[in-house]
Amino acid sequence: MKAGVCVLAAAALCGVAAAELPQATKASTALRPINTFAPAQLSPVDVTAKAIAPRAGAAVATAPSSGMLHTLKIGVYFFLWYAFNVVYNLTNKQVLNALPLPWTISAAQLGIGLLYVFPVWLLKLGGRKAPVLTMENVKTLMPIATCHTTGHLCTVISLSAGSVSFTHIVKAAEPFFSTVMSAVFLKSFFKLPVYLTLIPIVVGVAMASLKELSFTWVSFLNAMASNTAFSMRAIFSKKQMNAPMGENMSAPNLYAVLTIMSFLGLAPLAGVIEGRKIGPAWDSALSAGLESSELTKKILMSGLSYYLYNEVAFLALNAVHPITHAVGNTIKRVVIIVASVIFFKTKMSMQSIIGSSIAIFGVLLYSLAKQYFP
Repeated sequence: MKAGVCVLAAAALCGVAAAELPQATKASTALRPINTFAPAQLSPVDVTAKAIAPRAGAAVATAPSSGMLHTLKIGVYFFLWYAFNVVYNLTNKQVLNALPLPWTISAAQLGIGLLYVFPVWLLKLGGRKAPVLTMENVKTLMPIATCHTTGHLCTVISLSAGSVSFTHIVKAAEPFFSTVMSAVFLKSFFKLPVYLTLIPIVVGVAMASLKELSFTWVSFLNAMASNTAFSMRAIFSKKQMNAPMGENMSAPNLYAVLTIMSFLGLAPLAGVIEGRKIGPAWDSALSAGLESSELTKKILMSGLSYYLYNEVAFLALNAVHPITHAVGNTIKRVVIIVASVIFFKTKMSMQSIIGSSIAIFGVLLYSLAKQYFP
């Protein structure tokens, strides 16, 4: 119960923080040197922020707050970013352990996030108006939304079949997929130091996977599929940068629209694939000693925290330099792995620990190299 209150309180704080940001400051995120091809270091919000850059050219960036207040704001953003991530991963795994229905849980999480964004649009918090889209705009966004849906679904399936720590170790390999996809589909190549940083990532993930005590092929392959989908999402975002996407399409609104499209696309499929299993799975969870109210609360918490950690990621990116954000994102993955290992008492071999450390360090080198060797 306390955890649920904390999530709701933090959500309110997130809304207040978003309301304090001037519109020009929000738009100025697109003016930052965000790298579209590094989804392993950028959240979905960061990728979509880059996608709307051409339409934010008229905005003038406001100077960041100075002194103690600005430092406090950054601290709050990063704390909430990490907190929502940890809450999501832990509650998500608890729900999946009780209800092994990854398609249904994935769809539910997308839908629950809309319980946050719809009131924001209705009340116009911080002047945030609801987006207006035409069918042509929807068609433009469809490939991006499809990749977003696939990436989220595969991540949840991976988490359902394996440990949280293992899924995030494998997902640390996303920069490798990103560089390959950008070379194949966009003919975009990086300088040698960037490619060299991929070596510790690949080696680290391979080392960790070979001796991972909770290894399953379903978890491994779906984590890899998630990497591919999110890399392709970045590619499509880059290709659609100059295409009109509708009115009031700030980066948070664009992410909200993608969430709506993903939910509408995934929910029917989840119903067809797992619809008949929901009742028996729910009864089985109750017979195992879980209360219906507790299970419902955890599902709501997982969905709300999933949406909010992306919302706060945007606020954090808007407040700091992209390099600082990239380093923070690397630390975030470490926090999730450590928190999940402690919470679920996950056993890891020494080789898995060393391999995951090497991989995560490689991700940090990759993000820094892309900034210094553009």
